[in-house]
Amino acid sequence: MVSRSRYTSPLHASARFVAQRGLLKPLVWRLVDVTVLGREHLEKLSRPFVLVSNHASHLDAPLIFGALPRKLARYIAANAAADYFFDVWWRKPLASLFFNAFPVDRTGLRGRRSVATDLLDAGVPLLLFPEGGRSKTGEMGNFKPGAAALCVSRDVPALPVAIVGAAEAMPYGRSWPHKGRRPVFVTFGEPMWAEDGETAAQFSERMAKEVRGLVDYTMTYRAENG
Repeated sequence: MVSRSRYTSPLHASARFVAQRGLLKPLVWRLVDVTVLGREHLEKLSRPFVLVSNHASHLDAPLIFGALPRKLARYIAANAAADYFFDVWWRKPLASLFFNAFPVDRTGLRGRRSVATDLLDAGVPLLLFPEGGRSKTGEMGNFKPGAAALCVSRDVPALPVAIVGAAEAMPYGRSWPHKGRRPVFVTFGEPMWAEDGETAAQFSERMAKEVRGLVDYTMTYRAENG
């Protein structure tokens, strides 16, 4: 059971707030031009919950953390690829400091599901990327059902999030964003709950459809307001 660990510690949360809001957010917001949509959907959200987002850039997690209000972002734990963020000595403490990260297998939550469930049981919200890794093309892939299964088993809502423009600003394979502060959008949707009798696979498909809809909405907004 997760209890008073680095994931739930107020001291760690305070240090993370300084790192996120004093260092990471100012840097990212200087490198890209960020617009946040759908903040009204966050007003009645309370812990715990599971954020589910498309994933095509290393900018995605910093953008989501920076776009959320402090009361929601304070304890969020983000999934991070075990074979990338936790296999090099200097990446692990940075991932822990900035994202309260916990390791996952790139194929989903295999072998780490107990960590994720313990975190939710301890009231820790999760940020998951159900595609299982960054898209190499920028196009959104299929969702794996692990995130939906957590929501179903723990009876917590999923908060769909769409990131648009991050793949153009910092595509797969780049270690730094392009110059010129390219426009990037973070769009929050309405919290979603699994319906009675809905399986994890069915809920996962519905979540993916919602995120795709948010991507389409954001692209239309960008075209009309660009």
